[in-house]
Amino acid sequence: MKKRFYLSLVIFGLVGQIAWVVENMYLNVFIHEMFGASPAQISLMVSASAVAATLTTVLMGALSDKVGKRRAFISGGYILWGISILAFALVRTDLIGGLFPMAASVYTVCIGLVIFLDCLMTFFGSTANDACFNAWLTDMTEEGERGRAEGINSVMPLIALLAVFGGFMSFDLSLAKSWTVIFCIIGGVVLLMGILGLFLIPEPALRVEANRNYFANIIYGFRPSVVRENKKMYLSLGGFALFGISIQIFMPYLILYYTDALRMDNYVLIMAPAILLAAIFTVLWGRVYDRLGFGRSVLPSLVLLGAGYLILYFCRSTAPVFVGSLLMMCGYLSGAASFGAIIRDHTPENRSGMFQGLRIVAQVLIPGVIGPSIGAWILRDAETVLGQDGVETFIPNASIFLGALVALLALALYLLLVLRRGKKAG
Repeated sequence: MKKRFYLSLVIFGLVGQIAWVVENMYLNVFIHEMFGASPAQISLMVSASAVAATLTTVLMGALSDKVGKRRAFISGGYILWGISILAFALVRTDLIGGLFPMAASVYTVCIGLVIFLDCLMTFFGSTANDACFNAWLTDMTEEGERGRAEGINSVMPLIALLAVFGGFMSFDLSLAKSWTVIFCIIGGVVLLMGILGLFLIPEPALRVEANRNYFANIIYGFRPSVVRENKKMYLSLGGFALFGISIQIFMPYLILYYTDALRMDNYVLIMAPAILLAAIFTVLWGRVYDRLGFGRSVLPSLVLLGAGYLILYFCRSTAPVFVGSLLMMCGYLSGAASFGAIIRDHTPENRSGMFQGLRIVAQVLIPGVIGPSIGAWILRDAETVLGQDGVETFIPNASIFLGALVALLALALYLLLVLRRGKKAG
């Protein structure tokens, strides 16, 4: 069973994160390069997706607790997720212009359609990954081994970045045909993995007798009595939200910063070693959590993240940008692993699906609405250039890393207060 568990964790964790990399980082590039999206439009797309992810996770996580079948939700969600990704291949100015010949701007129509499809894709992806895969991971692990499992799970975004960066390296992202191939490949892989999951994913044994009332399941995690009974988890969720805000201030604009501001056309070759090293570091860091606990594992992660921000803010040449990116990724992923593990440790047994909505509120909704909005405000006066097709686009600048650092300092203060309070209470 454990072999099937870890094989499923790696396969579905990785494929899910590859799909999220396309959604979280490359859709921004897609609407920027193809349709000249502004920082405000990118922020709107990220925020709309965050709201969709939160509502989906709350509703579908509670439903999976009621039904008690994680595998069907994960596999079915992956299949529909893959189909929705394939739909992006149809968003092209020539096709959309033919369907809406009276539109004042075909670019605006395309941006609106991408935002709609992004929310639809997020519904399927959050059902499969955010709600049910994460609940399944909690169900299949016990306290004392969650740091290890979360370390593996948290490194998947880095490996996914490496796979996507390497796979996309030969594509010219300014060409519509490149995006068609990209969406077809990613969508097809996600769809096929969904089919595989029907046979591979082990089904955890869940007791669902107390979870029959679906609407009670939905609001369970928001009840004041539940908050009082699980104070440590809710305090951890608050810290996770601040952590995510810091990340989302710069993350939607990171690739554009490398390519447009730093003119690093070979950024994949620069980032690949950083990603590999950070992946190894994060897997090992999961063991630190198991041995030393949350406080001693998360604070060093924040130091690494802050150091990465400072280097990326002040430096422009290849070597220091590599070091800054490495430190940023190590801090980001190891910090996410620590937060993920402490939240799982404090999640009530047999109710993990109900609490995935709360986790997404902290991990996706609050950061996804606030972080990109701060980033867009920071870039409100960013330099603009006129593309070859006559579309004006903006160039991100290093101020996004300074904004992320300010949010990180707020998180550090919050954690110090919470950890000190915990020691006094103990």
